Amino acid sequence: MKLYGKTWTRRELEARVGDIRQIGGVTRLKHADGKETGVEVIRVRTGSGLAYDVTPQKGLDISLAELGGVPLSWQAPNGNVHPMYYGPEGADWLRTASGGLLMTCGLAHVGSPGSDAHGRYGLHGRVHHTPASHIAAGEHWSGDELELRVSGIVEETAIFGGHLRLIREISSFLGENRIVIRDRVENRGFRSAPHLMLYHFNFGFPLLGEQTEVRFPAAELAPKEEGTPVEGYDRWQAPDAQAEERVYYHRLRPEAKDEAGMAEVSIHNRAFPANGAAGPVAVTLRWSADTLPLLVQWRMPGEGDHVLGLEPSNCVVGGREAVIRDRGGLPELAPGEAVEYRLELNVQLELPSS
Repeated sequence: MKLYGKTWTRRELEARVGDIRQIGGVTRLKHADGKETGVEVIRVRTGSGLAYDVTPQKGLDISLAELGGVPLSWQAPNGNVHPMYYGPEGADWLRTASGGLLMTCGLAHVGSPGSDAHGRYGLHGRVHHTPASHIAAGEHWSGDELELRVSGIVEETAIFGGHLRLIREISSFLGENRIVIRDRVENRGFRSAPHLMLYHFNFGFPLLGEQTEVRFPAAELAPKEEGTPVEGYDRWQAPDAQAEERVYYHRLRPEAKDEAGMAEVSIHNRAFPANGAAGPVAVTLRWSADTLPLLVQWRMPGEGDHVLGLEPSNCVVGGREAVIRDRGGLPELAPGEAVEYRLELNVQLELPSS
């Protein structure tokens, strides 16, 4: 593996440490204060600067993410609040959503609250507040490469209702600043079931600064609300107490996808403070565009609420009625049908030479 500017074998590294977790690895911790009490955090350290916290009680989502001890993600004021405090009605999701690098929205509903013949739906669905089961977390050698892996299952079920299962695996390699998320959503029931899915990635200060630029894939750009200005959608700004959130849809063009069917969006900051110096950083989010054909952008440069959301999705976020108008119907999974999603986050930091 490549680490500290040099290529190492497994045995060469093991000869220099008592435990490989001195360099990087997977550690399981638990909150013990306030509304976070009982929430487990699985901390992954890649040894090359990237560290992130996976939260099994919060849909196996990712909370704080850092590079060299400097945050990349935006953290909500709620913290990693225990899902026992979750209220599924209306917009109560906002009281217990953790922010962090990733909040998954779905599995049966995304976006604005509402109701239909299937029932009532709160903002962004239940999956971010559903504890995972069958959790596995550890380090796995393959030759001279060490994979850091967390996996589990999140199920959304109801008597006389649907049965959707999310099988998630999150992995990184020692020496790499990269996160790979592999998801499989299955309809385990015996009736077709609506399946709406959105990956709510949240980025914050100091990755976001006045010098930050966002480079989007080839797409048709349109604001969610008619009349919303589009100027500055690809740049950032200083906090503004009067700022209002803006939501944009980026409908991917065919040329946005590479040969593997992946699209990407990247955040560039030429003065990111890491390792005691400021230098250029690029954070690139890649995803399977065949199954997530829409990129939703949430731009909120307020004070405190100072966050950029980049959100690959299979639907718009105006609620089920808006999805039906946009697509001509709800995305569904037939009984026994499954869909797979792949997402990658890559962080590249180049500090000026001394």
